[in-house]
Amino acid sequence: MIVAEKAGARTRLNTVDFERFRLRRFIESLGADQLDTYEATMDLAGLADVLEGNPKAVLFRSVGPERAELAGNVMGSRARLAAAFGVKPHELLKEVTRRLRNTPEIVEVARAEAPCQAVVLTGADADLTKLPVHLQHGADGGPYISASIDYVIDPMTGFTNVGLRRLMLRSELETGIDLVAPSDLKAIYESNAAAGRVTPVSFVVGAHPIDHVAGVMRLPVDELGLVASLRAAPLPVVKSITNDIRVPADAEYVIEGYLDARGHVEPEGPYGEFLGYYGAVKRNPVFHVTAITHRDDALFQTSTIGGRMLGRTDTAQLSALRTEIIIWRALEAAVREPVAVYATTSSGGAFNVRIALRQRAPGEARNAISACMGALANCKNVFVVDPDIDIFSDEQMDWAMATRFQPDRDLIVMSGLRTLPLDPSLPPESRVGAKAGYDLTWPFGQRGRLEVRVPAPPTFKGNRFASVEAALAHGPKFFEELMAAVGSRDGREVVRVLGGLRKKLALDRDMEGRYFIKSGSK
Repeated sequence: MIVAEKAGARTRLNTVDFERFRLRRFIESLGADQLDTYEATMDLAGLADVLEGNPKAVLFRSVGPERAELAGNVMGSRARLAAAFGVKPHELLKEVTRRLRNTPEIVEVARAEAPCQAVVLTGADADLTKLPVHLQHGADGGPYISASIDYVIDPMTGFTNVGLRRLMLRSELETGIDLVAPSDLKAIYESNAAAGRVTPVSFVVGAHPIDHVAGVMRLPVDELGLVASLRAAPLPVVKSITNDIRVPADAEYVIEGYLDARGHVEPEGPYGEFLGYYGAVKRNPVFHVTAITHRDDALFQTSTIGGRMLGRTDTAQLSALRTEIIIWRALEAAVREPVAVYATTSSGGAFNVRIALRQRAPGEARNAISACMGALANCKNVFVVDPDIDIFSDEQMDWAMATRFQPDRDLIVMSGLRTLPLDPSLPPESRVGAKAGYDLTWPFGQRGRLEVRVPAPPTFKGNRFASVEAALAHGPKFFEELMAAVGSRDGREVVRVLGGLRKKLALDRDMEGRYFIKSGSK
């Protein structure tokens, strides 16, 4: 039976598309400019070198002795994230924001119909070490499942919470899990653990990029519906085999199990974190596997995290998009006309935020900076520019910093603010830090001055006149306008005419350089 949920109603549906939002289909849609394919069998130990800094997604046709298929770095570029939403890169933020307003439609399917449960492994057969999980960084505490999306039910609300979590293999049936940073899952786990209850969790591994975007959002809604809203299509779900958690039925793999109630007791890490440095060993809960299910032709997935080229990693791209959505919403409330937002992926997708703003009143640039600092703890440096600056261009941002910024006037520093503990520049054990705002806009009301206008090639647009003299009689003109006035494609003849007019008339120039005839001149 297939049942759909929409706005509280339940209706029967005859068909469900299990392929449209499948990871394998997305990979197949990528051209050679976005995808590297390795056909030969490769050891798991060789994967990290191929993925490190790779601007493309990678499909490995045969890895490890099991000759499993694996995809990596799928979301490691804005172009691929945009392609997942069917838009161009510069349209991505607008499209995701639009889709967040969609009414979700969830379609529940029977287990016999769910592709993600075509193969069911339980007991000793649910062996994590038979999955193609590889060591990603030299000092990591072990192989990590890095592309897992966790689905858990909040017992307080009954909502399904969706997030992104890493799992360090501890044995065939156990993993560590990072639950140190503030998150909904951490709050759910600690509430359960305090009451002596385990926390059932189902992890999807091998998912469409849209599902990963849903996983990085933190909104006070049932986030299963959030996946459906972002897909802008009915979401087929199926109940897990060993718990009551519903997961996307079109997933590649699902790892079911529970977090035991012992608390943060077992060492987890080190791990190469999303800021480009290692995170230290932490005490974390333990996840116990109860089942592994997957498609007949399942495609495993790994995410790129950390290293020197953060901008090419899955985590930086996902974090940047999440940051931009949060900041955009904050700006809509704080200022009149935000134009664009970009969180640089080379800073991990959260620390450095660029904003283009059309100021309608004095002080709006500083209001925007304050709004960003308050909206997101990870936001550390905020750069605000006028709309003529392309915030996606490092060259233009550097130019704006050099020519529109006075440190004693335009630098705003705030200290003692909540920040990200992973920031390696913080003193040990510090929970607060400083943030800086850079107002790279022209002082309000000064954009009309010639000295702040940007030179550009002449366009030779303007009205036509019978002569240069007739054009000047009409009013002051730039040299370009005088050329346009007489249809000149050379300009030197206009110079000669102006030379003659200086002898005949009281010819002068105003402060902007326009030629004009003084009043009363004959």
